[in-house]
Amino acid sequence: MEEKKIKHVCQNCGWEGSKWHGRCPQCSSWNSIVEELQPLSSSGKRFSLGSKDSVPLPFSKIAKDSLQRYPSGLTEFDRVLGGGLTPGAFILLGGDPGIGKSTLLLQVCGNLAKKYKTLYISAEESARQTALRANRLKVDHSNLLFFSEGSLEKILHQSERNKPEVMVVDSIQTIYLDSLPSAPGTVSQVRESASRLMSYAKSCGIAIFIVGHVTKEGSLAGPRVLEHLVDTVLSFEGDAHYSFRILRSTKNRFGPSNEIAVFEMGDGGLEEITNPSRVFLREKSEDRIGSSVFTAMEGSRPLLCEIQALTVSSYLSIPRRTALGVDLNRIQMVAAVLDKYMGTELGKRDLFVNLAGGLKITEPASDLAVALAILSSRYKKPLHRQTCFFGELGLTGELRACRFSRERVKEAEKLGFQEIYLPKSVQSYLKKDKFKIKLNFKDHLEEFSFFKTKLD
Repeated sequence: MEEKKIKHVCQNCGWEGSKWHGRCPQCSSWNSIVEELQPLSSSGKRFSLGSKDSVPLPFSKIAKDSLQRYPSGLTEFDRVLGGGLTPGAFILLGGDPGIGKSTLLLQVCGNLAKKYKTLYISAEESARQTALRANRLKVDHSNLLFFSEGSLEKILHQSERNKPEVMVVDSIQTIYLDSLPSAPGTVSQVRESASRLMSYAKSCGIAIFIVGHVTKEGSLAGPRVLEHLVDTVLSFEGDAHYSFRILRSTKNRFGPSNEIAVFEMGDGGLEEITNPSRVFLREKSEDRIGSSVFTAMEGSRPLLCEIQALTVSSYLSIPRRTALGVDLNRIQMVAAVLDKYMGTELGKRDLFVNLAGGLKITEPASDLAVALAILSSRYKKPLHRQTCFFGELGLTGELRACRFSRERVKEAEKLGFQEIYLPKSVQSYLKKDKFKIKLNFKDHLEEFSFFKTKLD
């Protein structure tokens, strides 16, 4: 009989120790350490990335074949992956429960099965449940196989038997190894299962998707090593009150990271939105007080979105500062700069800032658009709906340069905007370009003097 010993493992960071702690010594999280049985020796088939006779080689001797990619049938999905699905890729998809992760992957599998043999494995749903979803999505192909199983040994056995080119495992937290006595979802099970799947994907050239659960804080559940093992980390985001879903790549070894794709959830599944700027601006059909348009950059894609601001008299000793979709710390900084250089007296007023459409933007280039939306609300002066803005705001009130200025201007011009306000420091960078849109270069926040009127 195999000898076993007890270890105490943190389910948040993977720390292991010989005794229990209320607080993890490594990540400082409370009540995250559980007791696990660990065998002194593990058995199971391993897959090597190279043969036993392989030796180190210089790069000049390694074949430089062009990277083959499988088109998924969804243009936006392929763009986030870097141009398509790569054989041997190990991809992690995470997102909140019910956001549509399984729906997205089932649609992708249905398209891939037209050319490539695909195996969909679910340890959370029965075959009947998945078939009902497949019928709704109109996914039906003889090359798409379904297998409801949680044992990794049985999954790998069926994969070697059917030899698929693409495989989906939904989800990694429900997969387990029979050789490990701990429960599915524990750190040791997730780490070992992911390691086996990664080795199998690389050695056999199979593209594998794994679905990961997220914690209540929004981060991927399980050990951090899970994100290091995979080639690509995809995050599927969305708001329960909106039909839009955003697929974002936070890590990608086969293409640029921080790319996004926008989908809309409908009765027939997820539909691609090839021009998300028009979708997020379709409600802005007239000049409105407290509303500005910001030219954002998500990866290599320019995206125009609407920023809304509201200032009202506060009945509290400490006025409220609320931000949805934008960084609250930057909102507080922008409010302080406006008080200093524009005399807005926001210290006595509640301030609310919202990014319309359920988007989330963190880049500093949104400072100017946020500041002008606040000024518009404070002075009750609407901004022209055919005008957009971008620029980082310094603590001294100056406007600082931002990356991808040319791409931002081109996107605004393509959507029919008449003028754009941007930092003066990028003027030399754009002087060789000819744009139909009017460029208004500004150096300091005080140059927006048309807002300086008598306050109520």
